[in-house]
Order: sequence, then structure tokens, then C-alpha cells
Amino acid sequence: MTLPFEGITVVELGTSVAAPFAGKILTELGATVIKVENPDGGDPARRWYPALPEGNSAAYQSVNMGKFSVTVDMTDQDELKRLKTLILQKADVVLQNLRPGAVERFSIDSETLRKENPRLIYCNAGAFGEGPLGDLPGYDPLMQAFSGITNLTGEADRPPSRVGVSLIDLGTGMWSTIGIISALYRRLATGQGGVVDTSLFETSVGWITLPVAELAVSGKAPKRSGLQGPIVAPNRGYQASDGIQVIVVGTDGQFRRFCTALNCEELADDPRFAKSTDRLANEAELSRLVSEIIATDTRAAWSERLNAAGIPNAPVQTVEEVVSHPQTEALGLLRSGDDEAMQFVGLPMRLDGVRPASVSHAPKLDEHRQQVFDFMKTPA
Repeated sequence: MTLPFEGITVVELGTSVAAPFAGKILTELGATVIKVENPDGGDPARRWYPALPEGNSAAYQSVNMGKFSVTVDMTDQDELKRLKTLILQKADVVLQNLRPGAVERFSIDSETLRKENPRLIYCNAGAFGEGPLGDLPGYDPLMQAFSGITNLTGEADRPPSRVGVSLIDLGTGMWSTIGIISALYRRLATGQGGVVDTSLFETSVGWITLPVAELAVSGKAPKRSGLQGPIVAPNRGYQASDGIQVIVVGTDGQFRRFCTALNCEELADDPRFAKSTDRLANEAELSRLVSEIIATDTRAAWSERLNAAGIPNAPVQTVEEVVSHPQTEALGLLRSGDDEAMQFVGLPMRLDGVRPASVSHAPKLDEHRQQVFDFMKTPA
């Protein structure tokens, strides 16, 4: 298939997850992404746990497949000059998440480079962004804590918990990609590039859009509630015989079908539960009754029964269960690495019904030096 960003060249000055994830998205959409790394070991993510046989880590592999790797010693004026030449002559996009002040110190910041090439699109993926904390570094769990996400996560009577995935890093990569795509689209009309600024903090506050709205209207922010959801009831996780089943009943009609599926039709006519507002007011008692029934069978049995009745539900699955589930397989979400036993998540979108193919491996450090700098010699 023809990919939308074939012919677009991205120079990625990225480490860890946020900027590299944006680079991964652009790579799989057809862009040529040249990853510039420190010659002293490269991206630190290469050495994270667990390690792969060829030396990279699983994390590095998952967000860097298909890129070209070159090393540049920024303190070497000749190497730095060659990097600038590469950017000015060949790059459509620069994507960077280096520590605050680094690109300015080496004069590879947006203001300097765009003076010489106004068509260049430059994306800064920072920690806090501009403001009083702008010079501080940041990592995903710190931003979860600082933004209130940690305080919203977990059970009401237990300490706050971090979310179990790097949603701030990955979200910042997604926003960086959205910004870059927007700037590329605008450049088609204006001929001019621009600067995209994203940050881990802005992404984390973006994730609390609904709690902030609730605070603005009610004067109170939501509290930790574990697997219990708001607005309707039942709306929580229930302990089945082999794990937890999440069930959300949104309408009175659904509740009646739900009661039939549970073989307790009398609950549908109980005045405490007949209407949505009644169920919410008596949620604790309803939850007690439903919990006793759900505990009698497995998640799979309840899924089959509730799906047949049209009741929204899902088992709380492990990563192992998700990876092996027929739905995951049917969508072709997982891609094999060079070693067929290793699987990684492909791009979670399709174009014309086809998921863009993932390249099978991430580059070795400085693997493409000759290829990239030969590329510099070709006409622009």
C-alpha cells in the first residue's frame, strides 16, 4: 500500500519513550526516520530490562523498529556541523526530547535551524513545557503524580496508585505526531514549516479533561473509586470464580435483560432498582446482591451469558490473556520481530482496511551511518 508519509524525512533526537514513540508512528506511516544517538551507548532505553539476544531491550525494540541509527558526538564540531547539514538539506521534521537547554547549547534548536530553512517543522516534546518548572526533567510516573492522575487511581480506602502503563509517554508521542501531521498539512498550503510544542505535563492534564469539567460544574473533583464507575449502576467489577468481571448497565431495558441473564428477574421489579436513579441511590445493596450471583461462575461463562443478552461487560484480563485472545489475533495487532517468538504491537489503526506493516527490528547503534550520510549527497 502507498503510505501517507513516503518521501518525508524525520530526524529524531529522541530518547526513552515519548519522542521515539512519535517517531515509530511516523515510521510506520511511511516516513524515513533517522534516529540520532550519543556514541557513548546511544539511547539509554537500549539498556532497559528485559534485554533481547542482540543487545537491545524490549522497550527500545518496541518503539524504534524501522528507523535508521547514526551516532553524533555533539561536542565534536565536525560531527555537529554534519548533523546540521543533514537537517537543513534533507529533513522535513526534527523531533526532539533531549534534556532542557541541550538543543540550544548546540545551536540545533528550532529558532536557529528555521532561520535557514523556514520549511522545517520542529517538534519539542518536553517535560513540563514552558513556565516556572520548564527547566526540570520529567518521567511518566512523576507526571502521573503531579497531574492528579495518581490521586484518581486505585481503591477509595487504599493509597493512590500509578497507572500500570506509560500512558503519559505514549500520549505525548501521540500528541507530537498529531502536531507534526497538522504542521505538514499546513505546509502544503503555506509552504512554511513551524514549531510544535508538546510536553508530558500537558498530556497528563489532557487525560484529566473529564475530572476537571466535573470540578468546574460541581465544585468537587471525583475521588478514587477503583472499579466502581459513576452515573449508572451496576457499574463496577465483580468477583467471578476465576477473576473479575466488569459490568456496566446503562439503561432500564438493559437492567431487565441483565436480571434475566442472572436468573433473578425479581430484581427488575424491585422498587429499589427499577429505575436508573433508584439503582444509583441503592448501589451498595444492589452490588451485594449481584456480587453473590457473579461469584458462582467463571468470567468466560458470564461473558457468554451477558454478551448473548446484550449487556456491556468485559473480564479483567492479564497481558498474557490479551495477547492470546482471538480478537487480538483477528485484528492482526501483533507483529513478529526477527525472532518469530517475539511479538510487538503494530500501529493501532488501519488505512483502507490494511494495518501498516511494522519493520521487524530496531537498528543497532550507528548501524546506518554510511547509508545516511550517503543520502546527504543525493540531490534535495
